[in-house]
Amino acid sequence: MNSLRNPRLLVGTAAGLGTLLLAVNLHGLPFGGGTTPASAKVAIRVDQVGYVRGEAKQAYVMGPSAALAGARFQVVDAKNKVVTAGRLGAVTGRWNAKYPSVRTADLSALDTPGTYRIVLTGTAAGRSPAFRIADADELMTPLVRDNVRFLQAQRDGADVLPGALQHGPSHLADQDATVYAEPEYDEEGNELLDELTPTGDQVDVSGGWFDAGDFLKFTATTSYSVAELLLAQRDLPVMEELSDEATHGLDWLDRMWDEDSETLYAQVGIGAGNEDARSDHDVWRLPEADDRLDVSPGDPDYTIKHRPVFRAAGPGEPISPNLAGRVAAVFALAAQRAADTDPEEAQAWLDKAAAVYDLADTGHDPNEPLATAFPGAFYPEDSWQDDMEFGGAELALAARELGDDRESDWADAAAGWARAYLDSDVKGTLNVADVSALAHVDLATVLDDTRTNGIGAEELHEDLRRQLDDGVDRAGHDPFGAGAVYDDFDAVPHTFGLVATARLYAKATGDTDYAAFAGRQRGWALGANPWGTSFMIGAGEVYPHCPEHQLANLAGSHDGKGAILRGAVVNGPNEASKLEELNGFPTMKKCTAAPPTGAWTDFDGKGARYVDDVGAWQTVEPALDFTTTALLAFALTAQADDR
Repeated sequence: MNSLRNPRLLVGTAAGLGTLLLAVNLHGLPFGGGTTPASAKVAIRVDQVGYVRGEAKQAYVMGPSAALAGARFQVVDAKNKVVTAGRLGAVTGRWNAKYPSVRTADLSALDTPGTYRIVLTGTAAGRSPAFRIADADELMTPLVRDNVRFLQAQRDGADVLPGALQHGPSHLADQDATVYAEPEYDEEGNELLDELTPTGDQVDVSGGWFDAGDFLKFTATTSYSVAELLLAQRDLPVMEELSDEATHGLDWLDRMWDEDSETLYAQVGIGAGNEDARSDHDVWRLPEADDRLDVSPGDPDYTIKHRPVFRAAGPGEPISPNLAGRVAAVFALAAQRAADTDPEEAQAWLDKAAAVYDLADTGHDPNEPLATAFPGAFYPEDSWQDDMEFGGAELALAARELGDDRESDWADAAAGWARAYLDSDVKGTLNVADVSALAHVDLATVLDDTRTNGIGAEELHEDLRRQLDDGVDRAGHDPFGAGAVYDDFDAVPHTFGLVATARLYAKATGDTDYAAFAGRQRGWALGANPWGTSFMIGAGEVYPHCPEHQLANLAGSHDGKGAILRGAVVNGPNEASKLEELNGFPTMKKCTAAPPTGAWTDFDGKGARYVDDVGAWQTVEPALDFTTTALLAFALTAQADDR
């Protein structure tokens, strides 16, 4: 299930057109022999980051049927020497009127480390972007480091870092923020219906990360992202910057939980206001500009400098179970991380996790929305049993490491919630609204060879196969083998979620049957898709240069040397009708980046569209959850050995 995000007014950068111009000669130009008609359009799509040695490797060629029918391909190295050649594979399907036929190029025999390109010969001509062949850790670890760079750029508060997206300390008023009662919105979640009502409480919610290209901060998305960072650390324990960034996010979540009053705070700032209370999405600016506002209570901009804080529930009251389960899981993962080096700190994290978990509203009315954000349309969520399973599994693992006698109680609880999830009608795949894949793998570890509440490892592994098989079936009917839905929101993070799930499943079971599928999905997200672009900034030769991201748009380099928001992962293609109107602000720097040849619309198909424009939040919005899902997929792949 894809999460529907509200039109968050995000932003991008005008940097990088020079890089795109340099890439023009890499696509669709005559090379070698051939009798392709001048009007024939042919394009080659590859994983622009590269392919792992030993894995199945596949590229795609799209163009007129006649041109591809007699085409062959060669692979040349950095010195333009032919290293292998072959015929294109069978037609995988039709894409659009300009590129009606899609065929594969099997590169699996290519296993020597190096940098290569595909060259078409015969009845078609073309030359692909460069791609590498290398070991998994050599290809994937730099991607993880770049993902961390994006998180560093997203830092809020006083503890900001120097770098390409350096900005000043921001939102220092969050150190003494006012707590307000739950706001009331119209049905669409576009307008605040009444005045905000302060509760009389003040709280320090400074620090953390901006959620996306805006400056809002959410417990729901941050907890999801911190969980993925802590899980990635298991596979890359020596990456210091990964550990530091996980700690940065964890520290903010700790501030969002007041253990004295038993209150979990859910959000800092508002994304939809009214004429009396302007929102984060009403202004296009650098984050530190908010601190310079000269405002008093009653001014419409007061809520921009002095940002409201909203609770998930009142003090000591039951907490929406999706938030309670996920935050408990994060605190329990923190306990596991500290168990060997600082047992006292680990026990403190475990006790916090237990306190949050105990407050979960497990009698949640299914007719009432789960708490995620205000308004809820920003991050709708249907399932919560998976979050409770996740929390219970991580609590049990932490208890095991610390010798806490509550392990069996939490294991029983997690198994019960797993059973409830499996019996529900809201089962999905890994993304910000469904963490069942993460929960299943660790709960299977907790249960070992035992069964609890009718659940054992096999049932959990079977559901992982269900998630992957859904993607495999979808990929089997798509010309480019896409396992996610790309004419709706969150196509790219869902794709990386499938990659991560395949790797988690292989790690848990030893079954590598989904390894080839995982490689193809990673390739789709990194360039082997109809648009020929990587959806991670800085990865490959063609990638988004105009993300909807205020900081990148206003503070970044505009000298044409490439993308500055390195490591950010964007939404990717979306339903074409959703892109009929793009965002715009007087202070927004215009930025539109075209593909190396033609226009993005040349490659639209199957009801999906992609555009690289600063106003296109629907396709080039970067976000925490997008990026950390990719990070986890890369970290797991870096340590995989499918050979």
